[in-house]
Amino acid sequence: MTGPQLTVRVTHRFAAAPERVFDAWLQPETIGLWMFGHTGLQEEVLHLRTDPRVGGAFSFLVRRGSEDVDHVGHYLEIDRPRRLVFTWTVVPNPEEGSRVTIEIRPLDAGCELTLTHEIPPAFAEWVERTREGWTHLVDALGRAIG
Repeated sequence: MTGPQLTVRVTHRFAAAPERVFDAWLQPETIGLWMFGHTGLQEEVLHLRTDPRVGGAFSFLVRRGSEDVDHVGHYLEIDRPRRLVFTWTVVPNPEEGSRVTIEIRPLDAGCELTLTHEIPPAFAEWVERTREGWTHLVDALGRAIG
């Protein structure tokens, strides 16, 4: 990613501890409970793999109809339970790379997550759909972790 980016920001409050919300982004068994299957798309999860360390990679491969779609990226920052930064790319379209930052702030009861997704300007038409998608997913995360 180079140059100015478009920014999508979503905020959500959770009744869960910051550590639990943070870990839900890194543990495949938890990711499988909220990230896929809640979007209204007919998809089959083929694998969810993470290597949760700075420089480590992830791959979330799903089959949608006859097409395999792999959501891949690398972890750039991991500061549990406050901040997680990773690249986000969808294969077979790797030129669509972007950056996602998760910031978690503790509250008296639970925590507040702010997700910031930086998107290349060429994808301006996808900003609102991206915001809706992340909003839906963090809602699903809240339901999954209670």
